[in-house]
This record gives sequence, structure tokens and C-alpha cells, in this order.
Amino acid sequence: MMIMVSVQSSRGVFGLVIGSLAMFLLFQGIACHADYTQALTKSLLYYEGQRSGKLTPNGKLQRVAWRGDSGLNDGSDAGIDLVGGYYDAGDNLKLGFPMAFTVTMLSWSTIEFHGKLREKYELPNALRAIKWGTDYLIKAHPQPEVLYGQVGGVDSDHQCWQRPEDMTTSRNVFRIDDQHPGSDLAAETAAALAAASIAIGRFDRSYSSLLVTHAKQLFDFARNHPGAYQDSIPEAGEVYASSGYQDEMLWAAAWLHRATNEGQYLEFLSEAGDTGGTRTTFSWDDKFVGAQVLAAMLVMKGKVDPTGKWGEYTSYAENFICSCIQKGNNNVQKTPAGLLWFLPWNNNQYVATASFVTSVYSVYMEANKASINCPGGVAHPSDLIAFAKSQVDYILGSNPKNMSYMVGYGSNYPKQIHHRAASIVSIKTDPAPVTCEGGFDWFHKPAPNPNVLEGAIVTPDENDGFADDRNNYQLDEPTTVTNAPLVGVLAYLA
Repeated sequence: MMIMVSVQSSRGVFGLVIGSLAMFLLFQGIACHADYTQALTKSLLYYEGQRSGKLTPNGKLQRVAWRGDSGLNDGSDAGIDLVGGYYDAGDNLKLGFPMAFTVTMLSWSTIEFHGKLREKYELPNALRAIKWGTDYLIKAHPQPEVLYGQVGGVDSDHQCWQRPEDMTTSRNVFRIDDQHPGSDLAAETAAALAAASIAIGRFDRSYSSLLVTHAKQLFDFARNHPGAYQDSIPEAGEVYASSGYQDEMLWAAAWLHRATNEGQYLEFLSEAGDTGGTRTTFSWDDKFVGAQVLAAMLVMKGKVDPTGKWGEYTSYAENFICSCIQKGNNNVQKTPAGLLWFLPWNNNQYVATASFVTSVYSVYMEANKASINCPGGVAHPSDLIAFAKSQVDYILGSNPKNMSYMVGYGSNYPKQIHHRAASIVSIKTDPAPVTCEGGFDWFHKPAPNPNVLEGAIVTPDENDGFADDRNNYQLDEPTTVTNAPLVGVLAYLA
């Protein structure tokens, strides 16, 4: 779809007419007519480009035709089948911590907006994206107190530039167990499987039940053997170090309660010593906001006492929302053109989660005829919707560069993203193996990637600038954690 622009007369006319056809428009006079349905389709298509393993097992759908099978021996060195799952970003690593969060957020998106997903014919694709992740996470949990959390060596992977189909790098596997704990990894995986059991439950009760069984075991593992997972898997700390595990424990308990309605998980939430306070981000590392919002939903549904601990959860969740919509005491910074600015590394992942939280909360507020008393004034559901829409519109092209930060959407989008598979000629086009060193010839080519990884999200800098540079992994590398919450927001807006 072409990105259309129009002058908004109510905001003034800017610019200079040059000749009869040319006009210079400042950003303030430009509006993006986003096609949310198309963006939704691409946001899910992205996950097929990130798949590891046998891409068409039993005739399953694989729409990203330039990708091929990869990682077919993953786990063999340890005598376990770890084929499948997702590569986390532009590398060839499979990292359980962000992968599990991706599955949790894909599931939450599908649970809350399944009606819109069905209406747009994307529900089957969302469920397939979830199941591709859960099939792998089940394999990674062969015993109640054993969970494989990583496939591939960080150093060896980062020293090579190869498409996944040609990998010659280490495929070592790393795990946690009762002697080498990782409560954050185990609890996040429990949350993912519990959330997925709800999303999939109405379509496959047997599989849903299996997911709940694994989720319960993993929660008990996390609770009975406390510890940070990077202490057991030091390599993970080089790429996705966890800042603590109390947030994952609350997050997992909230999802297990929603999946099972069992009182023990509600009790765990009500007796928590740390409910997180007001957070500044919601991400793969910090799930307090997610747990707080799930708890606040229980309050809005009248299922728990709105005072005490439950009141804390609600207050903290709403403080975060107030800060995002610029009605708080400590508002989130924005770029000059209005994109929330959290952190310099892949900022849009935090924009995506913030937009998702406000979208979901607005739905529950609308259903309960509720509002939020922010320090900067009362916030109504319409305020939350307007905020989420503004952030998505920016990502899709309503920004000073008139650039879509979703690859493949519109006509002006990043063409040289930091992504091994996209940047090297497809194995379907040229099956000659690409070596570890040979791949850097593709990396250094000042030309568009030969493959378009549709739906991938990258991010501008804090001044709304962007350099489409394959070497800029801080801004120009897409990740699975970014798209998962955006699936829900796009479904909501579509």
C-alpha cells in the first residue's frame, strides 16, 4: 500500500509552493492513512521468516518462500530433540527467555482480540505462530525440573554472517535444572505455556491441557529452586540478562490463575512481597506492568477486593499508563515528532508493549464504564485509544521521514536491516553454501537486502532520525519480542 498524505487545514498550512505541483510539507502537516489490516497480516508473516527447523512438517503452511529448513540437528549433541522454535532477531541463536515472552505476548494478543483476528482472517496465522513456539518450548522441557534455555554459542554466532540454512557455528545447548536454577526463565516459560493454553484451548483442548501441565511444573520449578538464569547459563547474560525474577513469578502466577482459575495462584499474587511499584518499561526483562494489568483486570471484573494488594497492582498499572499518555507525574520522554522514547536499543519494542497495554486497558475500561484519575487529569478509554493509534501510525509512516518502520509495508521502508537470512541470497535462489567469512561480503554490500523480511520492525533514534545501515544493530535489527504485542494493537485498530 502507498502511504497517503494530506494537509490538515485545522493545524495550519506550512511550506512553500514551488511550481504548480511541488509542495514542501513539514511533518506537522502530514497525516498517515494507515492500513492496519495489511500491517496486521505482515506482523504475523514476520514470524514465518524467523522460524527454525523443518519449515513444512506434515504439509504445514510456510508463506515466506525464500527461507529453507535449518537447525535440523539442534539438541543432538545432548541427546535431545530441540529442532524448531524461533531465531530471536537477526542472528541464528535460539534464546528461550525472549522466545517465551514472545509466545506470551502473541497469546495475550490473540486472547484479547481473537474476534478481530478472526474477522480479518488472521486468527489461524496467529495460532500457528503461537504453536510454532509452544511446540519447541514443550521439547525444551523434557523433565519437570529441566529446561533447555539456549541453542547456539553467542560468540561463535556473532563472529559469522551466515544464513541459517548454512550454519557452521556451534549449536551447543544450555539448560537449567534443580542444581542450576533459573526462576526467571522457568517462570516466563510457564507464563507462555499458560497463556497459550487459553489462546489455543477453544480449538484443541488436549493440547491446551498439555500446555497447562508443563506450565504448572515450570512454575513449581521456579518457586522451589530460586535463582537467576544467567548464573546457570552465563552466555545468556551476554545477550538477554535478567534483572530479577520476582516479576516473572507474578506474571506466571497471573497467567496460571487465568488458565486454571486455581486459588493457589491468586494466593501467590495476593501475598507477594513486591508488586513492582510504578515501572518505566514493560519488556522481555521486566514483566511487572503485565502482571499489574492482569491483576487490575481482576479488580475491574469484581473478582478480587479492590483494596490492599490488589489496589496496589491497579494503582501501579494505571500510573504506567498515565505516564505513557503524558498525564502522569513522570511522563515517558517523547521524540520531537511524538514517538515514546524509552531506551536507545530497539526502542520500538517498548513502544509496542506500551501501546498494547493501553489498548487492552481501554477495552476493559470501556466495558466497565471506567476512567483513570491521572495526576494530569482524567483519562478516558478514548485517550488510551488515541495514544495507541498515534504510536502505531508513527511506526507505519506518520513521521518526519515518511518512512514505515515495518519492513515491506508501504513503499518507503528500511531495505538494509541487520538480519542474516534477509541480507544473503536465498538458498532457493543459490544453493551454494555461504561460509562464515563469505557471508560478510553480503553484509558489507551497500545495496538492499535480497530478501524482504515482511513485517519486521526496526526503530528510529531519539531525534526521529534513521540511517538504514546493516551495521546498525542497535536500531536496525528486528526482534520477535517487538511484533508480538503489536499483533494485538493492530488487530484492535484494524
